[in-house]
Amino acid sequence: MFGNGNNHKLKIFSGRANRPLAEKIAVDLGGALGRIDIRDFPDGETSVRIDEDVRGRDVFIVQPVCTPVNQHLMELLILLDAFKRASPARITAVLPYYGYARQDRKDKGRVPISAKLVANLITKAGADRVLALDLHAAQIQGFFDIPVDHLYAVKELAKHMRSLNIPPEELVVLSPDEGSIKKALDFQKNVGGDIAIINKQRTSATEVKQGHLIGAPLDGKTVVVYDDLISTAGTIVGAVRVAHAHGAKNIYIGATHGVLCGKAIEKLKEVSRDCNLTQIAVTDSVPIPAEKMLPNMKVISVAGLFAKAIQRIHGNESISALFTDESPAEKR
Repeated sequence: MFGNGNNHKLKIFSGRANRPLAEKIAVDLGGALGRIDIRDFPDGETSVRIDEDVRGRDVFIVQPVCTPVNQHLMELLILLDAFKRASPARITAVLPYYGYARQDRKDKGRVPISAKLVANLITKAGADRVLALDLHAAQIQGFFDIPVDHLYAVKELAKHMRSLNIPPEELVVLSPDEGSIKKALDFQKNVGGDIAIINKQRTSATEVKQGHLIGAPLDGKTVVVYDDLISTAGTIVGAVRVAHAHGAKNIYIGATHGVLCGKAIEKLKEVSRDCNLTQIAVTDSVPIPAEKMLPNMKVISVAGLFAKAIQRIHGNESISALFTDESPAEKR
C-alpha cells in the first residue's frame, strides 16, 4: 500500500471527523486511505465495516475528537473495537485534536476528570498506542496506560510566520495568559523576537478579563498572539485588543486548533475590523467549514508532520528528531 519494504504492512484509515487531513497524510506516505464503510442507522447508532484485510497489519486510525465531540468520540471507540476484532498487529489512534482535554483535573468539588475517562475509553476500546497533537495539558499523556507520542505544531506555524519576513527586531510573541507561556516561549525560540505575557482573569467558562501586560513593549511592533487553541475566542480576542491598545503596528494570531465554537467567528470578525488583525493562522487539525473561513484566515497543514511521525512509529524509529531545536537564524 505505501511503497516498498515493510511499508506494505502500514494501513491508514479515517473516521468521518477530518477525512481531508487523513487523505493528505496517506498521500504524503505514498498511498491511499484504507477502505472502510461508516454510516448511521436510522436511530443514530454508528455502523462500521472494514472493507479490506488488516490481519497482522500496522493500523493507524485518524480521528480528531472535535465538534460534534460526543459523536466523533463514540465513532472512534467503535472504529477501535472493529479493528481490534480484525486481528491487526497494532492499532494506533491518531488524534489531531483531543476532545475533553480541558477537563484534566478537579478544580472544584464533585466534578469528573473527563480527560482521564476518555483516555480509559480509548485504551479499553482497543488502541495499542496514541499519536496526539498539541494536547491542551501535557500531563494528559500520563492518563494513558499505553504509549503516547505527543506532536507539536509549533514548527509548522513558525515556518509560516518566518515566510512573512518580519524583521526579528520588530517582532513580539504575545502569550494571551500565564498558562500559555511555555507554548509562546517555544514559538518565540523558533521565530525570534521578544516575548510578552498578559495577566488574564477568567470570569466564567466563556468570558475572560484581560489584565496587565508583562514583558516586552508592543508599541510600533508586529505582534503574534500565540496559543494552542481557539475555542470561543474570548481569550485570544482579548489579547488582540490588549495588543492594539498598547500600540501594536500589525497583529497576527497563531494557534494549532481552530475549534471556533459559540460566537468565535463573530468575535474574530469584530476584532479584525477594530484592531487591524492582519491574519489568523491555524492548522487543519480540525476541519474548518467554509462558513467559518474568514478572509484573513490561513490554514497550515500538519499532514506532513503526522506522516513523518507515522512512518517513524511504523519503522520503530525515534520521533524525537521531529522536535530537534534549531535557532531562528539556521531556519532562515
